[in-house]
Amino acid sequence: MSIINRNHNKHSYVKMKIRLSFIWFLLLPIFLSGQELSPIVKYNSSTYNAGNQNWMISQDANRFLFFANNEGLLEFNGSAWTLYPSPNETIIRSVKVVGDRIYTGCYMEFGYWVRESNNHLKYNSLSSKIKDRIVDDEQIWNIFSYEQWIIFQSLNQIHIYDTKSGKFSEITPKNGILKSFQADNSIYYQVANDGLYEIENGKAKLVSNNPVVVNNKIVAIFSTDDGLLMQTQHNGLFTFINGNFAPFFSDVDDQIITSSVYSCQQLSDKGFAIGSVSNGVFILSSTGKLKYHITQYKGLSNNTILSIFEDADENLWIGLDNGINCINLKSPIRSYSDNTGFLGTVYASLLHNGKLYIGTNQGLFYKTYNSNESFQFVKGTKGQVWSIFEYQGTVFCGHDSGTFIIDNENATPIFSASGTWGFVKIPGRPDLLLQGNYYGISVLQKENNQWKFRNKISKFDYSSKHFEISNSRDVFISHEYKGVFRFKLDENYMTCSGLTMLKTPKKGKNASLIKFDNHIYYANKQGIYVLDEASKSFHRDKLMSSVFEKDEYTSGKLIADGSDKLWLFSKNYIHYFTLSKIGNELKKNTIPIPLSLTGSMLGYENVTRLSNSVYLIGTTDGYYTINLNELRFKSNGVSITNVTTNKLDEKLISCSIKETGEFESDENNIILNYTVPEYNKYIYTEYQYILEGLQSEWSNWSAKTTANFKNLPPGDYVFKVRAKIANSDPKNMAVYRFTIHKPWYANNLALIIYFITGILLILYVHKAYKEYYRKKEQKLIEENNLLLEIKELENEQQLMKLKNEQLSSDVDSKNRELAVSTMGLMKKNELLALIKDDLKRTGTDNDDKSIKSVINTINKSISDDNSWTIFKEAFNTADNDFLKKIKLAHPTLTPNDLRLCAYLRLNLSSKEIAPLLNISVRSVEVKRYRLRKKMDLPHETGVVEYILSI
Repeated sequence: MSIINRNHNKHSYVKMKIRLSFIWFLLLPIFLSGQELSPIVKYNSSTYNAGNQNWMISQDANRFLFFANNEGLLEFNGSAWTLYPSPNETIIRSVKVVGDRIYTGCYMEFGYWVRESNNHLKYNSLSSKIKDRIVDDEQIWNIFSYEQWIIFQSLNQIHIYDTKSGKFSEITPKNGILKSFQADNSIYYQVANDGLYEIENGKAKLVSNNPVVVNNKIVAIFSTDDGLLMQTQHNGLFTFINGNFAPFFSDVDDQIITSSVYSCQQLSDKGFAIGSVSNGVFILSSTGKLKYHITQYKGLSNNTILSIFEDADENLWIGLDNGINCINLKSPIRSYSDNTGFLGTVYASLLHNGKLYIGTNQGLFYKTYNSNESFQFVKGTKGQVWSIFEYQGTVFCGHDSGTFIIDNENATPIFSASGTWGFVKIPGRPDLLLQGNYYGISVLQKENNQWKFRNKISKFDYSSKHFEISNSRDVFISHEYKGVFRFKLDENYMTCSGLTMLKTPKKGKNASLIKFDNHIYYANKQGIYVLDEASKSFHRDKLMSSVFEKDEYTSGKLIADGSDKLWLFSKNYIHYFTLSKIGNELKKNTIPIPLSLTGSMLGYENVTRLSNSVYLIGTTDGYYTINLNELRFKSNGVSITNVTTNKLDEKLISCSIKETGEFESDENNIILNYTVPEYNKYIYTEYQYILEGLQSEWSNWSAKTTANFKNLPPGDYVFKVRAKIANSDPKNMAVYRFTIHKPWYANNLALIIYFITGILLILYVHKAYKEYYRKKEQKLIEENNLLLEIKELENEQQLMKLKNEQLSSDVDSKNRELAVSTMGLMKKNELLALIKDDLKRTGTDNDDKSIKSVINTINKSISDDNSWTIFKEAFNTADNDFLKKIKLAHPTLTPNDLRLCAYLRLNLSSKEIAPLLNISVRSVEVKRYRLRKKMDLPHETGVVEYILSI
């Protein structure tokens, strides 16, 4: 009876709150719109390439996640999604990891998946063994593990599978099963219009048929120290202790009435995550206090929560009606996202007197710090806010319209001549402030406890977004498009002098300048520079500039948070430098949050210290806070998830990762995938690998989870990969060994064959060459002998020729001598004839016997008859029958003509010929002329020339 009364009170309580539910929903955005939430990682169906709905979630020992998806079993290892289609092309409704098996259930089918050597999953059906026990149209909606048994629950019956014996048993209630539950070591299930049952010794045992369990659909059951706690679909939580039900009141009972709870999970901190059909997820403490209410308006992809699961790292996974979300409940980062655009991009923030001020491109907003209040707009500040600055208890706002003083929700303009970028204190002058404007720098002065505009610094009209002043009144201004200016202010801060453009450092995009620890720093793409006040020049700081190495530069915006930290942002990290407790060097600290996740506006990054360890960072759609004391980087182990090879222009082939890879020579294009199952939105995991056998050094740290090697030569290789988060040391190293075999024509057997064949070939070639050279040598010998014989013949011919020529020369010489001799004889005869004639004339009547005797002697010595004949023969012999040739050519020539031709052939002159013919020189000339006529020679041809040419 008491139980019924308690139930009646519970229903009365609920009915009363129904009346206020719609008012609550109207007020909800007002009260919760300022709530800072845990980071949410969103995965839509296009990201994981599967169905929209995800009905159940589980996780294995490697921290890989599995989702019961509309299109099959969906696996996520932190880097890559893999979909394994349903075995019968139906929706997978349930999934449960037990040991090395992943059990799933779908339409009239259930079984388990196991990993093969290539790390892919293979399905094994269990329901096919008991086809006759499967009810028509049956679907498996839930799976539990208890000791050696696996429980598969459908809406019709419960199948109990003994993993040791392989036997099945069933529990089939009269009415349909609404849902089953596991609480510690007990398995419960609710039967429609009947009650709550427990499975004991493989059979059903009624736990309660109280109206609470008969009239309410139970969504979840949890164990407590003294009983059970049950979440109903519409009427909130109930305790069940010693057979009695009692309402367990929470902050969201009234909202649950209209939201309809579909899923619920008890968290590791004993709190609860309650998923609704239409109102997102509620995160409650163990006492029922609302911690977060996260809806689509607050960052979820969808308001319908089909499944909830807390993983080993205490991340809350939510299977939605359209996608998957992961909420990092234990993250030290909390984010506030403005999905309406009402707040805009955050450019500045300030915590002052318990109020958090946010300056955006829409104006200035505020709310009470650490409250769920909505942000309120500060009237009169509509437009771009550049900075918020607190000095001596007064809050200044640098605005596109000028300068405002902020007092709670009131804004009072004190300068409107141009826009104001920011504010800088003047050393030694607490009554003055410098403000950087669109056109130069101006001075604010405090009089009668009121700040007002005093004057503009004359002779300087450049935009002064970033500037600082030294103790010696030197002002340094960073101008993005010109560089760094320097000038000196007079003692009254009225005018400047010595305006100079510094040669170094150079201008740079998103460059900035700031004072930190009484030093002025400048940052651009080339690095970070510090001012040497003695020389009034900047010098590059090697330690600080290291943050921009490896193409990390995106912005040079430097932020001093007012304590002991100097912040700056790079492509993959947030950095902050702290003052060393010993020494003057700065200490570098790194937060592995990349630009792609921070969402900060380049060149306008902003950081505000909210407490000793909590800092606010503005983004393009709100802001997020970081608790540095809770920022811990523990890296899960890295593992190799997939190894694929392929031949040229062929499909990829998955290979075993559990044993040494053995690949053929044409399978030398290898892709290795690896991962760290890290699911925190703001955790940036980096990987480094080396392929021993090809590389001698580790690769650069990178977020890539794939290593691709092409055209690897034959050999043995060892692939090693390690991972880190921020500056943490790698937890482990994953190793994969493989061998690429030599092609068949280069293996050992082939080499032996090649060796033997080579030796035989060498021997054959040697023998062939030997025979060839022997024949060639023989041929050369024969050719040389022949050449020698020919040479000898040629020499003999040459010698014969020389001898013949010598003989011919000798003959010619003798013939010529003969001719000369003959001519001499003729001359002698002629002389003797002359003498004889002279003697005859001197003698008288022949009386002188002595004279007669001389004449007789002369007559005997003269032989006229034969003289010419002898000469002619000798001349023809000596001159190749010249007289015969000329006689043939000119038959009309007389012997005297021939005789003259012979003398002319001897190239004798007319004077020399005259005595030989015993005539005068003129008679010789006449004879020559007549001879020319007989020969009928042309006028231009000489008779001697002609005779010599024959």
